[in-house]
Amino acid sequence: MANVHHNERKHTRIASGAFRMIPLITDNLKAIADLCRHYGMVKLEVFGSATTDAFDPETSDLDFIVDLGGYDNDVAWRFLDFAEALELLLGYEVDLLTEANIKNPYFREAVDEQRVPVWSTPAGAGA
Repeated sequence: MANVHHNERKHTRIASGAFRMIPLITDNLKAIADLCRHYGMVKLEVFGSATTDAFDPETSDLDFIVDLGGYDNDVAWRFLDFAEALELLLGYEVDLLTEANIKNPYFREAVDEQRVPVWSTPAGAGA
């Protein structure tokens, strides 16, 4: 089945109904997984233009939601270093959020419509 375009939002859904990721992310899944493991992340999801037809290689950034796992003494450094490592790997500015950052219900709705799992630990898969 070919890609089906959702009317008003220009999201491209694959046959299963899930949003797709841009090739930049799918081509780097192993390296992204390695970074997630290295920095102790539990789950990583992408949303925004990288899951829609709106991604512009000249102007877009990459939007991710991360589950940091345990909030140890190094959590802030793990968060910042992970964001920087993603930027270096992918060559784009990265906006990295946690679930707790998404407070606005309208923004939450938009994120929930677009989010696509990128990586998770076996324990994080059902989270």
